[in-house]
Amino acid sequence: MQLNYDSSIPLHVQLKVIVEKQIAEGELTGQIPTERNFMEYYHVSRSTVREAINLLVREGVLEKRHGSGTFVSLKPIHQWLGNLTSTTELIRQIGMKPGAKLINHYKMTPEAYIQEKTGFSDAFFIKRVRYADETPIGVERHYYPIEIGEAIAKYDLNDTTLYEIEENELGILFAEASQMIGIGIIPDEEAAHLNIPQMSHVLTAERIIKDQEGSIVEFEKAYYRSDMFNFQINLSRKFG
Repeated sequence: MQLNYDSSIPLHVQLKVIVEKQIAEGELTGQIPTERNFMEYYHVSRSTVREAINLLVREGVLEKRHGSGTFVSLKPIHQWLGNLTSTTELIRQIGMKPGAKLINHYKMTPEAYIQEKTGFSDAFFIKRVRYADETPIGVERHYYPIEIGEAIAKYDLNDTTLYEIEENELGILFAEASQMIGIGIIPDEEAAHLNIPQMSHVLTAERIIKDQEGSIVEFEKAYYRSDMFNFQINLSRKFG
C-alpha cells in the first residue's frame, strides 16, 4: 500500500492509516521501523512520519519506550473487545432523536474487496440513511449472508434497530465484532443522501460481526458526517 501524493488527504493521515492496517493484519509487531526507514520507503519528510506516529501513540496503538524506540502496544486495539453499540444507541446517548430510512435492499454479488473480507460470494444488501433530530448524518451499507438478509428484510426497516431484529427476532447471538474507523471521500450518491457537497471528507467505518460459531453474520460499510457525528468507544481488556 502506497501513499497518494495527489490526494487531498494529508500524507501523515495516509501514513497513519497504512501503519494501522499493517498492525491490524499482524504485519507490524514489536518495535516498528525507524523514522529514517519510513522516510526513505514512503519518500516523505521527518515531520510527516512523526505526525503519523504521534497520532497512533495518542490512540494507544503504539507506545514510546524511553531509550528503546516505538513499539506496537502489548495488546493492539484489534485484540480488544469493545461494547457493540448500535447507531441508534449512540444518537440517543448524545441526547438526540434517532431515525432511519430504508433506501433499498436486494440480493447481489459484492465487490471483490468485500468478498475478500467476508467470504460472501453472494450477499443480501441493505442500505439506510441514519438521522439525528431528523437531520441525515450517515449512510449505512449492510451486507449479510442471503438467508439472514432475507429474514431481516421481512421486517419494517424504517426507524428500527437492525441489531434488535437480529438478536430478538432471529435469535442471532453476537459474539465478536471488529471495527475500523477512518476518513475518506464520500461516494457521490451517498453525498446526495446526506445533503453535503460531492467529494466531501467524511468519517468512514467498517464493521465485521461474528456469531458464537465464529461465522460472519454482517459486514457494514458506513459514511458519517464528521461535523455531526463522532465515535466514543469503550474498550475492555481481553485476557488470555
